[in-house]
Amino acid sequence: MPNYDPRSFRALTFHDAVPHFRDGSDTPRAYLERCIATVEEREPVVKAFASLNLDTARAAADASTARWKAGSPLSAIDGMPVGIKDLLETVDHPTEMGCEAFRGNFPKRDNAAVWALRLAGAVIFGKTVTAEIGGAHPGPTTNPFDASRTPGGSSSGSAAAVGARMMPAAIGTQVGGSIIRPAAYCGNFALKPTQGGINRGERQATSMSTHGPHAGSIEDMWQVAIEITKRAGGDRGCLGLIGPETVPEAVKPGRLIVLETEGWPDLDATSKAAFETLLEQLRAAGVGLLRRGDHGFIESLERSVANGRSVCGSITAWENRWYQRPLVDANPGKVSERAQNALRRAEAMSPDDYRAALLARDSAQLVHKATAPLADAVITLACPGPATPWGGDVPGQPLHPRPTGDFVFNAPSSMLFAPAVTMPMMAVGGMPVGVQVMGQQNEDARMTAIARWISGNIAPVVA
Repeated sequence: MPNYDPRSFRALTFHDAVPHFRDGSDTPRAYLERCIATVEEREPVVKAFASLNLDTARAAADASTARWKAGSPLSAIDGMPVGIKDLLETVDHPTEMGCEAFRGNFPKRDNAAVWALRLAGAVIFGKTVTAEIGGAHPGPTTNPFDASRTPGGSSSGSAAAVGARMMPAAIGTQVGGSIIRPAAYCGNFALKPTQGGINRGERQATSMSTHGPHAGSIEDMWQVAIEITKRAGGDRGCLGLIGPETVPEAVKPGRLIVLETEGWPDLDATSKAAFETLLEQLRAAGVGLLRRGDHGFIESLERSVANGRSVCGSITAWENRWYQRPLVDANPGKVSERAQNALRRAEAMSPDDYRAALLARDSAQLVHKATAPLADAVITLACPGPATPWGGDVPGQPLHPRPTGDFVFNAPSSMLFAPAVTMPMMAVGGMPVGVQVMGQQNEDARMTAIARWISGNIAPVVA
């Protein structure tokens, strides 16, 4: 039976190992070997990795050990083992994107974020499993707390590897909900930054795609993100992630907007009650809570994101079709039927359909901006209850519409281009359920500070 309890579970962390690197009582190489031992123990069931290169990782850890011994680390994450979602190019690993059409693809170059991590001394430990080409068709990864359930998608391997304590941090990507939802299902902290906050490098095909870190602690989450942007910046034309050199100090919010989203009516009663219990704790701690009936702007925000799944899905489908059709045509039988169905739906769209979705997104962003004076942040669930069971599609039956779970609680931050931080604050039926805070664009540091206060001052809820 699942037995996750956020009150007692101890994720793997890195920031608290750094003092031991400084005094010589631990080394990055020894830290890496402990990670490898956990991988050897848990990987046969969790299946988080698409590839591992232990020789390269050990060499990088040895170099980091020498730098710490000399008192000259490259950064606060020098020696940190980090996994890279297998959508992002890496010079020393293939990039196969969870898709047979890319089997053997090995560009031998680094994504901008990977390049920055190497400059900071991070140890690129392995490529983590992604759903096929970042879509909805799942890979082999299982949830680290119950192998019969999905870890979420499409950053399934990144979330599961952190949740299984295989590594302290991993990089995921999100277009609709692919950082925040799997992190929430697997008990991670994670940052989905302001759109363009972290340089995507070659991953520029879609207008809502972002990179973001999964981690076992909020300190490691922030440190990975800021070390990348200190070196690689944000996307072209974007300011990039802005904030302090180390994790922001905790900030108690004065008021929070409770966002229900279109997922609220379908949320199971136990998860809803657990979330309300957490909100009551916030209220008791002196945090004001505003809901849709308390102000017209909040009701307008709810209405503007009430079709968030459709808006995100339409925009992304239209933008992806231009590279996916040649991929399918050139590789018959090597792209899943689920992905081909999505492509056919995209090809049924007209330019006006795409324009309508863009207008809906623009309108929602204006409404969100108008709510800024009302509260310090939005708070909502990061996933629609615990991870759903997944044992594969049933032969002869229609394909499951959402095998990696529903991104209904993640669509708002994606379409609003807003920063979101998820925290492992709840357990329902022995499984993780995340809670997220979302802010205005470029408030990544502020959301991290608020999340740090909430996770440090509000008791996790177990239901």
